Amino acid sequence: MKTTTAKLLWSAMLATTLSLSLAACEKKGPVEQAGEEVDEAIDTMKNGGKESTANKVDDAMDEARDGAKDAADELKK
Repeated sequence: MKTTTAKLLWSAMLATTLSLSLAACEKKGPVEQAGEEVDEAIDTMKNGGKESTANKVDDAMDEARDGAKDAADELKK
């Protein structure tokens, strides 16, 4: 029972984060991107070399954001 609630809560938080991130589809500057890379590297080292789920989700959202921008650029041509 407790794990079901935890999974539901985790899923809700993940969905909320994904929604907010996609809604804030702002291009990151080079300094912000570098800072994010450093944060992810530190998190990975803390996890014993394994990339955390949050980092994987963040990377997927960055790829989706870049893909959406590329698609929009292609449509403008």
